[in-house]
Amino acid sequence: MGHALEVHSLTSAEQPRRIASGALGRVLHLASDPVGTRAATISHDGAIRLVDVESGRSRTSARRPRGGQAPSSFSPDGRYLLWSQPTGLEGDLHQLRIADLSGDGAPVALTSGKYHDHSPVFSADGKFIVFLSDRTFDPSYDTHEFGLSFSGSTRPWLIPLSAREPAPFGPSADGWRISKPEESRPEGEPVPVTCPDLDAEGAEERIVPFGVPSGDYRGLRAAKGGMLWVRKAKETGELGSRRAGVLGDPATDTLEHWSFAERRVTTVADKVDSYAVSGDGERVVLRHKDTVTVQAADKKPPEDDDAAVVTVDLARLRFDVDPAAEWRQMFEENARLMRDHFWRADMDGVDWDAVTERWRPVVESLRTHEDLIDLLWEVGAELNTSHAYASPPTPPGDQDRRLGLLGADLARAEDGWRIERILPGESSDPDARSPLRAAGVDARPGDVVVAVDGVPVDEAFGPGPLLVGAADKPVELTLRRDGEDRRVVVVPLASEETLRYQDWVRSRREYVREHSGGRLGYVHVPDMVASGWAQLHRDLRHAARAEGLVVDVRYNRGGHTSQLVLSRLVAKVIGWDRGRHYASPVPYPSQAPRGPVVLVANEDAGSDGDIITAAVQETGLGPVVGTRTWGGVVGIDGRFSLVDGTEVTQPRYAFTFNGKGWGVENHGVDPDIEVVHSPADFFAAEDKQLDRAIAEAFAALSRRPAAEAPGLPEPKVRPPRQ
Repeated sequence: MGHALEVHSLTSAEQPRRIASGALGRVLHLASDPVGTRAATISHDGAIRLVDVESGRSRTSARRPRGGQAPSSFSPDGRYLLWSQPTGLEGDLHQLRIADLSGDGAPVALTSGKYHDHSPVFSADGKFIVFLSDRTFDPSYDTHEFGLSFSGSTRPWLIPLSAREPAPFGPSADGWRISKPEESRPEGEPVPVTCPDLDAEGAEERIVPFGVPSGDYRGLRAAKGGMLWVRKAKETGELGSRRAGVLGDPATDTLEHWSFAERRVTTVADKVDSYAVSGDGERVVLRHKDTVTVQAADKKPPEDDDAAVVTVDLARLRFDVDPAAEWRQMFEENARLMRDHFWRADMDGVDWDAVTERWRPVVESLRTHEDLIDLLWEVGAELNTSHAYASPPTPPGDQDRRLGLLGADLARAEDGWRIERILPGESSDPDARSPLRAAGVDARPGDVVVAVDGVPVDEAFGPGPLLVGAADKPVELTLRRDGEDRRVVVVPLASEETLRYQDWVRSRREYVREHSGGRLGYVHVPDMVASGWAQLHRDLRHAARAEGLVVDVRYNRGGHTSQLVLSRLVAKVIGWDRGRHYASPVPYPSQAPRGPVVLVANEDAGSDGDIITAAVQETGLGPVVGTRTWGGVVGIDGRFSLVDGTEVTQPRYAFTFNGKGWGVENHGVDPDIEVVHSPADFFAAEDKQLDRAIAEAFAALSRRPAAEAPGLPEPKVRPPRQ
């Protein structure tokens, strides 16, 4: 089974026609030629198919061996079909390919695939292929570690189809106009565009960059007389913490237009999330958040001309939803997604049709969306594979009523609720601010919270009920100390998770320092995404100075950066850099551990947390102390969601190890030294797992001491003997 195409008439009351049913696979992208006689589809299996709209017949034109995600596009005359094809291991590299549909339709490569060439389209006149490519290599030095990284590497580029066609900018034998040509609209039918014959040989050598700086671009489209693209704002990194505490709206993506006649770029819209171009290329439909507007494609509308922008009235949109019918469709769609994208075509031996059939009657018993989510989890569990998730489109409850939290432990007292402990903040992590430690508050353990916004605190329930809906909003607290009341303003947290996490990391860091006599460093890696990468670098450059290193991946939530983390841990000090005015020599590499590395893991370290644990064992980096890890290494990409926004995942990418084979999934990684940390041990003063890690590090140091800088050599020139 697969998708079908529906053909709808825009000018008559004809019933929709369904064509190519079951012959297309799961269609990820669809393009129609300009005259509407053919459609091109790219399916989940990488097949590129051409469909005749009249007859409904389809044929496979090409196949992308690494799956299909990027869309295809037709030339203005329908002669050529253009797409980008993955060549890298994980879709990070692409080459441009083109098929001449007037001939045998055999695909021809336009670029080598050495770079990430993507989003190809034809110019409106059919003379040029325009695409985005990450061909800029202009690295920047990292702030927090000695490293160089590449960002802002994308730029729009152009290839003339004919080898004799000059680029529409740059040198020209006839020169270029210095004034904009007058527009003339021919009477009658417009002259059809005819694309020149393709000179594929040497195409990549003919590419020319547009005269705009490299940056971050997306959404390349052709417009009349030029090209359109979206310039990404990229004001923040992956976590968004660069704007922490900044008032006002963040910078937005902008829509830019390149004019071939004027050979320059202009910003035509300051705010854009997505857009589409009209058929004649003269106007664009823009969407930003919940606003849809229509304007000219080649210039920014004058601020004093209201008629230049048409705002689409979305308030007139109305629809009815039958939850039961919607849930039936969502159940079936989830089953099809899993069938088409599970990492093994044989579903690892599970009869998926039988599973779907067995659970289908339960759909009729659903009464709430929560019931549906539970059902999707149960169905996914039949595969006995990790990462088969279903998540509702919005968090439960009214988010405007979130409880504000003070970042402190409180206890009931005679005259209110006493502050027992205030969690210390971590200034490098905006989510780990401590409200009661903020400037001007001066709260201390022993202070009593007697009122919130002037309302006395209930002696039984405490300040909690008065802080409902106060998350991230200023609140007045009345604090009592030594019989004296004072009013202060605090901004409660929506969640204390990060604050308490940073406090736990601080306590583990101090524990290792105290129990090792300062000889060992400590880092914790909470996950293998941007937040875990940031946390690693908060501590690594300090911890690596010690004689040995304890790396804690307990409770690691996984992600995809384990290979980056591993590269930092496997480095070894092989030399030293000494300067006359340096207090101490600098190791080389500068952040490499000086001595042994011991990894601590537990049953809550999973996914990429499993992988980093296995990688430490595979590389022989050091012993793993703790308990067997979670055991889930069939990964996901979060590509699909259901009709109401419910996110569903399909385990797509299985992981195997040289020494462990496929055995980590559904088992985990066994530690080299098992130390069980029971729930009863969680709040104990001793950390048995860290104790054993410290002991293992000391044992390794006794066998091989940490690297030490040698003393100065004798002077090359010695004074003559007297």
